[in-house]
Amino acid sequence: MKKIKIPYELQKFNEIFSQNGYEAYLVGGAVRDALLGKEVSDWDVTTNANPDEVMKIFKKVIPTGIEHGTVTVHFMKKEIEVTTFRTESDYSDGRHPDKVEYCGHIEEDLSRRDFTINAIAASLKDGTLVDPYGGQDDLKKKIIRTVGKPHERFMEDGLRPVRALRFASKLEFSIEKDTYSEIFEKEIKKKIASISLERFRDEFVKMMSSRLPSLGLKLMEETGILNLFLPELTACRGCIQKDDRGYHVFDVMDHNMYACDGAPKEKPLLRIAALLHDSGKPLARTERNEQGLTIFNFYNHEKYSVQIARKIMTRLKFSNAQTDYVCHLIENHMFHYESSWSDAAVRRFIVRVGTEYIEDLIDLRLADMYGKYNQDVRIHDSASCALLVELLDRVKSVEKQQDALSMKDLKVNGRDLMQEGIPAGKNLGRILNELFETVLDDPAMNDRDKLLNLALNLYKKSQGE
Repeated sequence: MKKIKIPYELQKFNEIFSQNGYEAYLVGGAVRDALLGKEVSDWDVTTNANPDEVMKIFKKVIPTGIEHGTVTVHFMKKEIEVTTFRTESDYSDGRHPDKVEYCGHIEEDLSRRDFTINAIAASLKDGTLVDPYGGQDDLKKKIIRTVGKPHERFMEDGLRPVRALRFASKLEFSIEKDTYSEIFEKEIKKKIASISLERFRDEFVKMMSSRLPSLGLKLMEETGILNLFLPELTACRGCIQKDDRGYHVFDVMDHNMYACDGAPKEKPLLRIAALLHDSGKPLARTERNEQGLTIFNFYNHEKYSVQIARKIMTRLKFSNAQTDYVCHLIENHMFHYESSWSDAAVRRFIVRVGTEYIEDLIDLRLADMYGKYNQDVRIHDSASCALLVELLDRVKSVEKQQDALSMKDLKVNGRDLMQEGIPAGKNLGRILNELFETVLDDPAMNDRDKLLNLALNLYKKSQGE
């Protein structure tokens, strides 16, 4: 009988269960990932001890979901979610079971789980696997398949079809034929549409950590789930970019999806920015004929893209900070750097974009380039990539010089100018802006006496003196 290695902390954890006459099993993603040879950090445990009994035998326990038989145990500097063996029935709200009953056997508990690859348990005693639904075989075949009939599993919780697509993307598995077909059913589609936007958002963000999010995104498009939650993106399908100049290979939809792939996987919000960065192109697209050539233009598409991104991020209830981050990157992704930029131009670029956004913005541009060809090699050997590397080096050089890159870095402030006789008001703000522009052009001007003299001259000039 196949076994997996049980971590030392869980072995000690099991000793307490065993000493008190209980069984305990590692379940869910931890077992699945261990069988796939992946590192496991989050542990979910199921046991025949009920929540009250778990709280008696462990010192630090938080009743995080006690109505469903779940508590969180703090043990050896780990947080371990512990759920009592249970069965579930009737899901009138499409998410939570109306009835939860504790049961005596691990096999019964596994019967309520969503997919076979998540319905494998490992005894904490020795790592022996319990796999009543063939999850190990499906892992070997790289298949996502429901436990039992897919219609029943999906009607219990409308998020499960979305999770199927997310697992297919993350694991790069295919979805078993009957399981996939069920997602297209009208009743299931209605159930999917009823899930909360926050729950969809969380699965969507997890999909962004896949090696190739485009795999899941294309499944979402094919099943119609993309249109349910991100309808603005569907307008990008069929929006052709390739004209007689040959700048693009893909339509806007595929370009956005491949750009998402090209962004760093450890930055999910940056990947969302990549997915949405050209979403405004269908609104901005114009076509003209120039000397017999068909030319497509997308002037100011980034402005439309920001509007769409803000609408989507707000709908999915991302935080204001997350929304502003994504929109700021999209708004500034069309910069055009050349080696001829002066140092002052680099400083102005830093001021406009913000120091904390520079590296992510360059990553977005690299992702944009990746999305044109869906290939790495053509990017890193390109002149465009060399220019981005050069720009980043120049930005770092400017930052080391500690030049004034914000108004607060000026050696004078509004109070100083008022003490020199310049009254508060719009004119004072205008003068401070001119001082800042002067320092951006010539950092040596960031001297208190020089700036005060310049401010007084600007004030006198504004008064007609």
